[in-house]
Amino acid sequence: MTHGYLPVKNGSSQNRHSQIPHIGYYLPMCGRFYLDVSKAELMAHYDVQSTPDISPRFNIAPSQDILAVRAIAANERNLDYLHWGLIPSWSKEEKPHYSMINARAETVASKPAFRAAFKHRRCLIPVSGFYEWQPQDHFKQPYAISMKDGGLFSLAGLWDHWESTDGKVIESCSIVVTEANEVLAPIHDRMPVIIAQEDYSTWLDPEIQDKDRLAPLLHPYAAQAMKAYPVSPRMNNPGFDEPKCIQPIA
Repeated sequence: MTHGYLPVKNGSSQNRHSQIPHIGYYLPMCGRFYLDVSKAELMAHYDVQSTPDISPRFNIAPSQDILAVRAIAANERNLDYLHWGLIPSWSKEEKPHYSMINARAETVASKPAFRAAFKHRRCLIPVSGFYEWQPQDHFKQPYAISMKDGGLFSLAGLWDHWESTDGKVIESCSIVVTEANEVLAPIHDRMPVIIAQEDYSTWLDPEIQDKDRLAPLLHPYAAQAMKAYPVSPRMNNPGFDEPKCIQPIA
């Protein structure tokens, strides 16, 4: 990893999937993940009636469009693509700072960029797993982190609606991060917040705005349910998007 974030130009989700540059920007707390499930699995897991077209993705990076689950009415949810890198509705600029891809659980209820979204616009980010980097002598070793049972799970997200003066609309999101659990701690001191399936309705419900009711959901996930293993440094390059990204190495 090196420093200096290089965002891509806005465009279609298909274009963004291929425009992310070679590794050459800072990778923050939760900066990559993968999703390799079917539409049927997504619809059943989130109890939605439809989902956009999807294909397996093994190296999803900031500035790309990512799937998110939102509540659109009482007991009704939808799946749609959002730009990964939250743009607050009040922002005068279309391109956010790189730090907007993550929101810290400790300050999400008070930080101006995130507090309105935390109160009114929460979402779930479907993932099969995510990546973190462990500092070693002369490089940083990527690790894949997933559930031991290999199942689909959800990261806590926030979303916002931004519109330019000429009418351009971008709906974007950020992933909430917290302290690392025992699986992540040897690799990184932070991890994304994972929302348990029984808490989906609470997290998504825009009528629930009391931070004291939401804060208990922002804890590190149970370590005994998770696993981590080293993967090829080739996945440092976001252009390398193949099943080999998640294959363990010795």
